[in-house]
Amino acid sequence: MKESFLFLAEGFEEIEALTAVDVLRRAGISVKTVSITSSLQVKGAHGVVVNADVLFDNTLFSSAEWLILPGGMPGATNLYEFAPLRGLLQRQSDSSNGRIAAICAAPAVVLGQLGLLKGKTATCYPGFEEMLVDAKVSEAPVVVDGKFVTANGPSTAMRWALTIVKETKGTDIAVQVANGMLLYPKSNAGLGYYFG
Repeated sequence: MKESFLFLAEGFEEIEALTAVDVLRRAGISVKTVSITSSLQVKGAHGVVVNADVLFDNTLFSSAEWLILPGGMPGATNLYEFAPLRGLLQRQSDSSNGRIAAICAAPAVVLGQLGLLKGKTATCYPGFEEMLVDAKVSEAPVVVDGKFVTANGPSTAMRWALTIVKETKGTDIAVQVANGMLLYPKSNAGLGYYFG
């Protein structure tokens, strides 16, 4: 089974990171949290400390299905400033089947500054749009363009995570997971609202 990885830097947005991990695991998607620091314990933007599954330096990322970036400040900046992650994101973007998801400030601060969203449609936290270098900026809460899934902030964390599930395992599984958490509607009507 392919592995997905969600990266934690000091100052990450807790609701975005933990919602993604929870929803993906409910869908049966193997995802590990990765500390880019020297410690497994990483403190979020609001003081919540999370124990990561693995350290970046001790992890092999070959054939990663998803690389997932929560936002938050200074979390997104810390992700961008970590050179090994920049290289990994570039390789994932260049690969034939690797995918990348980012939310809040991360689409702009990380992916935009790396030029990975050039020619792509993407969204981000308001005020960071100028960093979406050569991307088509959308005001939609969640955007899917090719191998990228971007979202604009904490309130869209659930929709973003369910969209990652939909892109990985299809709409039926995404709806199953959503219904299991009592996110309505139960039918497929109106799914465009829930998934990017």
